[in-house]
Amino acid sequence: MTELTAGAAVTAAEPATGADGTTGAAAPTADAPFVMDPLARDNAAEGALLRAAGPVVPVELMGVRGWAVTRHAEARKLLTDARLVKDAAHWAAFRKGEVPKTWPLIGLAVPGPSMVTTDGAAHRRLRAIVAQAFTPRRVELMKPRIEELTAELLDRLAAAGPVVDLKTAFAFPLPMSVIGWLLGVPEHDHAYIRELYERFFSSTTAPADVPATIAALNAFVADLVALRRAEPGDDLISALLTADVEGGPLTDAEASATLRVIIAAGHETTVNLITNAVRALLTHPDQLALARSGEVGWLAVVEESLRWTPPTSNFLFRFATADIEAGGTVIPAGDAVLISYNAIGRDPAQHGITAEVFDITRDAGRHLSFGHGPHVCPGSPLARLEAAVALPALFERFPGLALAVPEEELRPNPTMVVNSLRELPVRL
Repeated sequence: MTELTAGAAVTAAEPATGADGTTGAAAPTADAPFVMDPLARDNAAEGALLRAAGPVVPVELMGVRGWAVTRHAEARKLLTDARLVKDAAHWAAFRKGEVPKTWPLIGLAVPGPSMVTTDGAAHRRLRAIVAQAFTPRRVELMKPRIEELTAELLDRLAAAGPVVDLKTAFAFPLPMSVIGWLLGVPEHDHAYIRELYERFFSSTTAPADVPATIAALNAFVADLVALRRAEPGDDLISALLTADVEGGPLTDAEASATLRVIIAAGHETTVNLITNAVRALLTHPDQLALARSGEVGWLAVVEESLRWTPPTSNFLFRFATADIEAGGTVIPAGDAVLISYNAIGRDPAQHGITAEVFDITRDAGRHLSFGHGPHVCPGSPLARLEAAVALPALFERFPGLALAVPEEELRPNPTMVVNSLRELPVRL
């Protein structure tokens, strides 16, 4: 396994072309893959290098090899290709024992039976249960409660100022409170959930701590399932457990895995979306002025933020059940494939020569940051709504909002999977 050090450099193994278009050495190969930075110190630069290396690039993630899809067109095709599946039983390296159980990202690559890891009829069965909770109509009915929670958090911010960590004080508690409200998880557990998921997503969790982190997360969710089995309530967990679906009700294992997905997707995506959008607006005052003036709607801000700085930087994994030709190369059967939203979101073939520019006036609705095909994120309407409520309320309440440190001092989260900052210090 690759040793992680705080001073390790971003190592794009022999890219054919640099981010600036200059020609370098030979392109990455299966024997000399593009080595991805486990500390994610510059996701945009890494995404540009991956795109320059080709549409489908051999990569290495902390000693584990696979393929990264870097272009919009190839991603759309592969995300609907039935030969690319989510079941790790088809991952040759995993079957052979070449992927250690202490690999920091093992819980994401092999998370257990849920709608994230199944395909076909099994996936449709599990997804149908979750999708019922996140229809556009049901999500819209949540808006008054989201507005209430937003107002309460803004009051707390005003009392805590003038300098606060906006991620901790606003971007995290809003979606966590919403998902906690939906699931019936008390507020005193929210900090513990955040701690567990930060370790779960981190590329720097010590190998010896990986099994313990996964076990703690599984135990927490299993306890929630057991409690609702014994004492059903008016919450989403109870609804999941009692749902009448084809194939019978969820087993405890299915319910626990589904719940882990809902909690992770229900808060982590939105935390990063809000954090990244605020950062983008504060560092692009012309775009912020357009939004605040009403010339451009806040939903456009949300979509451009999703494209320009996607909440998920790299999605792990899909597995080839047969040799698949894509982007001029062949992905061998049994290999792992990750979708690099970092690279795809700024693909000039999809978004034009200004793809690297944050521009809320563009038609950004064509991005893939919530996925595509059967596995598109069912919680995306809720994430969009929360951000569309939170952002205008924040800037209306604090019109002088500004970064409290120079942008170059902002610290990225050390993870190859989620795309965010450790904290976002702002002056109210």
